[in-house]
Amino acid sequence: MSAPTGTSTEGLTQEELGLAARNHALPLEALRHPLTPAGLHYLLIHYDIPAVDPDTWRLEIGGAVERPVSLSLAELRERPSVTRAVTLECAGNGRARLEPRPVSQPWLTEAVGTAEWTGVALGALLEEASLRDDAVEVLFTGLDRGIEGGVEQDYERSLPVAEALGADALLAYEMGGAPLPPQHGFPLRLVIAGWYGMAHVKWLGSITALTEPFEGYQQAVGYRMYDADGQAGAPVTRMMPRSLTIPPGIPDFLTRARVVDAGPCRLEGRAWSGWAPVERVEVSVDGGASWADAQLGPEMDERAWRGWSWEWHAVAPGEYVVCSRATDAAGNVQPVEAPWNLKGYANNEVERIAVTVRA
Repeated sequence: MSAPTGTSTEGLTQEELGLAARNHALPLEALRHPLTPAGLHYLLIHYDIPAVDPDTWRLEIGGAVERPVSLSLAELRERPSVTRAVTLECAGNGRARLEPRPVSQPWLTEAVGTAEWTGVALGALLEEASLRDDAVEVLFTGLDRGIEGGVEQDYERSLPVAEALGADALLAYEMGGAPLPPQHGFPLRLVIAGWYGMAHVKWLGSITALTEPFEGYQQAVGYRMYDADGQAGAPVTRMMPRSLTIPPGIPDFLTRARVVDAGPCRLEGRAWSGWAPVERVEVSVDGGASWADAQLGPEMDERAWRGWSWEWHAVAPGEYVVCSRATDAAGNVQPVEAPWNLKGYANNEVERIAVTVRA
């Protein structure tokens, strides 16, 4: 039986390598940082980084509102600011581990990062514009433009009104206390805590209140779960629980397999979920055959990942497979194997790290 259209059982294509060169993942050893340095934060750019003149740029808020609003960057900065630590993860994280492999940005497990974002609460601006009673969604339009699925488009995504007015929605103009880097959405981007990265529209140009659900490509076509026959299912929304381990020991250059000296070995990592705070992390050193509870660190912010640690007594030389899995307060448990889907979204199956313990 042949692989479904849009997937491959062969090596990476030139197009996939091109995407991998433009977009980059978090080096897993950088999980040691509670807040990810901007240059190490994962990055996915759908089209091109637009050239934006901050002196002439304005944010336009319109549509189903009583009072349209137009703001310069300076005027936004004059408003009360909010700073939040938020974990962002690409919806395609884990895609390259599926078989057959969906052909797209070939993420393994490292498409994640946590930063402090500073900006203006979105709800405050929407209240200033006074949403009409018939508004059902809020549309965010970026300044980046391209072709996807044969459709020429601005990058656009929408949120339900309740999400847009909620405490998790922020219009950020700073990352880590500095102006947004060009690749992260300068001069302004949406940050909506808990949602996969596609929802955090960068290079924001306009916000439009809608009286009907948005049916644009990125909303109705691009970010949905599809089965092998190409039938569209549920939309991609919030991040599923995931835990990652700071790789122990030292790596083999090509395979990234780890080598650890026999003796005590402290395993550490970070875990997150977009549905509820992480309340449990388990660790396995035998590929998931048995599990032990890790110790959770303090919560940095309910919108951000949480650190964990576990003491491994790696006294017997040999070959091991280290795994970790997260459970959130809503009862979602990270699976040992995740269901396959055509676009490779939300594959949160547990990591598997090959480790050699040497005498």
